[in-house]
Parts: sequence; C-alpha cells; structure tokens
Amino acid sequence: MSATDQKRKVMGAEPPKAVKPPDRTDQMSFLEHLEELRWRIIKGFIGIIVGVVISFVFSDFVIDKVLLGPTKADFFMYDIIKVDAIDLTLQSRKLPGQFFTFWGMLFVSGFLIGSPIFIYQIWAFIEPALESKEKWKTVVSALMITFCFLVGVAFGYLILLPFALQFFASFSISDSGIVRNDFDINAYFSSLATWVVSCGIIFQIPIVSYALSKIGLLTPVFLRTYRRHALVGCLIMAALLTPPDPVSQILIAMPLAVLYEFSIWVSAIAVKRRERELEKAITGSDET
Repeated sequence: MSATDQKRKVMGAEPPKAVKPPDRTDQMSFLEHLEELRWRIIKGFIGIIVGVVISFVFSDFVIDKVLLGPTKADFFMYDIIKVDAIDLTLQSRKLPGQFFTFWGMLFVSGFLIGSPIFIYQIWAFIEPALESKEKWKTVVSALMITFCFLVGVAFGYLILLPFALQFFASFSISDSGIVRNDFDINAYFSSLATWVVSCGIIFQIPIVSYALSKIGLLTPVFLRTYRRHALVGCLIMAALLTPPDPVSQILIAMPLAVLYEFSIWVSAIAVKRRERELEKAITGSDET
C-alpha cells in the first residue's frame, strides 16, 4: 500500500472519541468524603459568621430600623396594609435580657445574610458526583431554594409580623385599663424570629413538591385529589401562625393556597421530566 493510500485511509477513518476526564471523587474514600463535607460545612458557617459581622457593623440600623421597626406606629408597612397601629412598649425583665437578645438577633440576621453561601457550599459538595449536564440544574435548585426562603422571610416580616403585633398590642381582657400590654423584649424577638423563619420554611413547599415528584413519591394527580384537604390544612396552619383574627388568618392562608396550587404545577413538570428520563434510560435514545 502506497503512502497516499495510507493517508487516505487515515483521513477517512472515524476520529477517536474523546475520553471523559476522570472524576477526582471516584478515588476518594468514605473518610475523605466526610472530610470534604466537613470543610464545606465549615466554609458555610464562615459565610454565616461573615453575615454576623456585617450585622454587628450595622447593628444600629439592624436593631433600631429592622428589628424594632415594627414596634413603632410609623412603620411603613402599616400604611400599606391599612392598619391603625399603636406603639409597642418593650421591657427587659431579666438582668442579661438585652445582652442575649442583642447577640441572638445578630446571629439570626447573620444567618439570613449568609444563607446563600451556606447553600452554595452544600451544592459544591454534591456537584462533583453529578454529570456535567446536571450541574446547572443543581445551581438553579440552590438559587430557587434561597429565593423561596428569602421571599418567605420577607412575607413573614412585612405581612405576618405587623398584623400579629398590632393584634396582641391592642387586645385587652378588660376595658378598665388596669392591665397594660407591656411586652418582654426576649419574647418579642423570639416571636419575631419564629414567625419569620417559619414563613421562610413554609415557602419551600414548591421545592419539596418538585423533589418528591422527581423521585416518584408525589404526583400532581394526588395533589389535585386532596386539594380540599390541603385548603383546610392551610387554614389550620394560618390559625396556628397568626393571632385569632380572621383578617390576618385569611392573609396568611391565601399565600399558602397559592403555594399549593403552584406546587401542583411544579409537580407536573417534575413528573414529565422523570418520565422522559426513564424513557431515555430504557430506550437509550438521546431525544427529549
């Protein structure tokens, strides 16, 4: 065979396929995975500590304007939601009450500020085990979790908290004025943190719906079938999170019902993607 024929044969042959680069996590032992997870958690907590430092630097604004803002009648949300607000009187009935409240609220604020970094570090631990085409989905999931959590926090702070505070501030068991509503500062900050963080967790309902539907534990048919039961559950949850005021309960129940309806739509998308992935795995086809 001549040199020209050999050259044509080489040029006409199918080019070699690219070899996938080795994944560094393939050679990691169980203890090395634990070490990697430990450092990711440490870096996540460093992000929270940075958030605490930022809250400490701006502590005057965080305490006076953000955390104590809803206790004042001139809080901007009272004009928006049309509530006839009154000033709340806070007292510190324990010797270290204000000290522990100060640092406790700075930690909660720092956690909210540093939560995106913590979520990202958890994603960075999971990411090497995923295929390259799945990495962007994990990034989007991390962003959506953070977004839903912060939206829930904003809802709890801007909607739930003002209604609850004004209800308890104006409620009285007697019209004689003998009993005054002077609230303990520890109880106030504890209630604020509980309501705000709880709303952030509740707003994860669509994320949970997507995750359970993706692994086959939940379907949109199931969610539609038990829609009435879910609406009753939304009313019960709203009654537990809010004071016994019909207006505030409805204001909380409505977003919960909307989240449930949105979860049905999210579940339908997850189920369709799961079916396509199963069909692709069975048939071996790359078509979507």
